Amino acid sequence: MPIPKSPRRPLPAALLAGVLAAAALGGAGLAGRADAAEAAGGPDTGTRTVEYFADSHGEGRHVQVPAAVPAEIRKENRTPATAAPDGEVTALQKTGPSEGRLDLVIMGDGYTADQQEDFRQDAESKLDSIFAIEPYKSYKGLFNFWLVNTVSNESGVSGDPTQDVVKDTALSSYFFCDDVERLLCIDEKKVDSYAQQAPDSDIVFVVSNATKYGGAGYSGLQSTAGHTGIATMSSDNDRSYLIGAHELGHSIGLLADEYQYAGYGRYPGAEPVEPNTSILTADGMSGAKAKWYRWLGESDPAGGTVGAYEGGGYYEYGIYRPTQNSIMRSLDTEQFNLVGREAMIAGFYRDADVLTARTPTTRSLRPQDHIRVDLAPLAKGLSDVRVHWYVDGVEVGRAAAERTVTGKELGARKGTHTITATAVDNSASLRDPAAIRAASNSVSWTVKTGK
Repeated sequence: MPIPKSPRRPLPAALLAGVLAAAALGGAGLAGRADAAEAAGGPDTGTRTVEYFADSHGEGRHVQVPAAVPAEIRKENRTPATAAPDGEVTALQKTGPSEGRLDLVIMGDGYTADQQEDFRQDAESKLDSIFAIEPYKSYKGLFNFWLVNTVSNESGVSGDPTQDVVKDTALSSYFFCDDVERLLCIDEKKVDSYAQQAPDSDIVFVVSNATKYGGAGYSGLQSTAGHTGIATMSSDNDRSYLIGAHELGHSIGLLADEYQYAGYGRYPGAEPVEPNTSILTADGMSGAKAKWYRWLGESDPAGGTVGAYEGGGYYEYGIYRPTQNSIMRSLDTEQFNLVGREAMIAGFYRDADVLTARTPTTRSLRPQDHIRVDLAPLAKGLSDVRVHWYVDGVEVGRAAAERTVTGKELGARKGTHTITATAVDNSASLRDPAAIRAASNSVSWTVKTGK
């Protein structure tokens, strides 16, 4: 049975302005913000704005699609897979407690009970590719990875290789979403249900068992499972991982898209909230500077130098981006520009802590009790984390970098004292004072003597 076609819904300027406003209010990026009717009616009503990349080396595009999956694909009366692995959760990487980590949930679609090992290998391959990109590479230790087995009745997904292919799968993922071949949509309610099996869910990746290139980005979500974004990508295309890397830029870095649409003309709004677009030129001649002025003239990993390049946030004129190209503009590069890197690192620290306490902080300690902390296992590269110890706000320099101390060793002997451990990331990739402040966290204990 062919996948039913629906009228194409290009993203008009009026809706785009609404997406921008919603992103400013919700702080969740531009792509995938549900409109007001959808928010009122739930994930199966109205439309959803999603991002896709028709060309594996090209720029993105937003389109409105029906929030509900077509009935022929959704198969409401399907007989669910009863295999034991369905819904089973595996920790592919666990570096710390969920409250101090970004929890990335990965699930597959179109994998039968006998193909769950194939799913695991495909998921690992996508993660390996994404986390070879900076700044993901240096900060991989701030993530937990949870694999959720989703057992489908049939292998493969709808719309692959042609539009008339319909498969019975756990998450109802399908190409030709809204008649766009490379747009790979999913049933959000089913994704939410499986994501709830994981200990926590900040971001979800759906790896669909397909050879065709494609994917989609749903950002700015308020799901019942707690995640703020979903990225879909095909399993067997060697470029589809870039969709996930780009979509994390929205969900974690709160980055704007840096591409524009022909015919959109001049940007009509006030200064954007996103860190990588600005209505201010970088020269600061009027006394106002583009928000990335600290990076001006620097050689950029995406090529060229940081400056003010007109066009971005979907508009052609009156708005600027930091560099000629970056992964937030086109998938012909996997590099974030310097401004994007900084925003991503700040985003990591917004939701994750590099320092965690192994010794409970809820009870008083004696001077001879050991106080232990753990650091997230960050890779050498962009990060430069150091631990500092303080007694009543005064740093004890000789204890720098220690992971285990006692109050007595720090000089806290008589009376009541507050011991504080602070981890600070002195990364050269951070120049904005707000980002620098975000790149540290502290834990404290009370030490008391009996006198």
